[in-house]
Parts: sequence; C-alpha cells; structure tokens
Amino acid sequence: MTNGRGADEHGTAGEDGTADRDAVRVDRVMDGLRAFGANYTEFTRRFAAWLGLHSTDAAALVEILYAEDQGAPLSPARLSERVSLSSGATAILLKRLEQAGHVVRTRESTDRRVVTLRSSPDIRPRAMAFFGPYSERMAEAMAAYPPEEIERFEQFLGTLRSTMDALLANEYENGGPTPPAP
Repeated sequence: MTNGRGADEHGTAGEDGTADRDAVRVDRVMDGLRAFGANYTEFTRRFAAWLGLHSTDAAALVEILYAEDQGAPLSPARLSERVSLSSGATAILLKRLEQAGHVVRTRESTDRRVVTLRSSPDIRPRAMAFFGPYSERMAEAMAAYPPEEIERFEQFLGTLRSTMDALLANEYENGGPTPPAP
C-alpha cells in the first residue's frame, strides 16, 4: 500500500523524475504506524499465551484494564464496540473471562441495569508484570523528545484517529467502498 501519490521508494514521481519527498515521507510514516500496530498486536497475542487465553479474550481484557486506568470503565456494549464483536459473542467472551477469574461485572450506576466491567484484583498485578517492561521502554523512548514535539505528535495521532473514525462511520460503514466495475 502506498499513499496513492505514485511516488517510488526514491521519492520520484512521473517520467521526469521530479522528487516527491512528501509522498515518500507519508509512506514511511504510514509504514511505521502499521508496524507499530502489528507489534502491539503481537504483544497482546503473547499476553494471551502467557495467561493461557485466546487472543480475542486477551484483547478484551487489555481494553478493560486500559479503560479502568483511564477512569472510564467499560460496559459490555462499549467493550463489544472496542473489540469488534457482536453483543452475543461479547457475552460469551465475558463469561469465559469471569470463569477464569479475570473480570467481574458490577452495578455501579444509579441505574441498576447498567453493568460495569472491572478487572479482578488478581489480574492487574499479572498484567503489570507483563506490560511493565513495555511501558518503561515506551516512556524512555518518548522522554528523548521535547514535550512540544510529543504534543504535536499527539495532535497528529488524534487527527489520524478522527480521520479513520470518520472513514469507518461513513465510507466503510457497510464493509467498504463500492468496488470498481470490471
């Protein structure tokens, strides 16, 4: 996949060989983001193996832990959205996580129908033991950059995320754009 601008790996586009360094830069950034995403997925897969879970169960557990860390615990419906599963599949996944002792369902809202997902007391130390080296290395890597640069990167990532959210909600809502005619 390229950025669609037609630049090759040397930054040239067209027959006249004019440089299109921006197109190459976009390709390199997109490749870096894709590779980071693939590596993060691999961390989640290894976390699953470490806990003896299916990778989807581990991904859901990571989402539950992350949401708690952010002070915004998930409901089953929100978890379903985050891991791209149907409500029925999410209910089965949550049952497995509960039976394994990793997750508890609580009713914390004044509306007693609202279910909140919480990690169990014994899973958090295990997750911290697994992801601790990852978190430390990421913090070290980011510490090499001035706060202003990190802030610009946060804005950049926010723009990319908003763009992807809009694409998923619109052009890809029904699985993808209309295929070209043969």
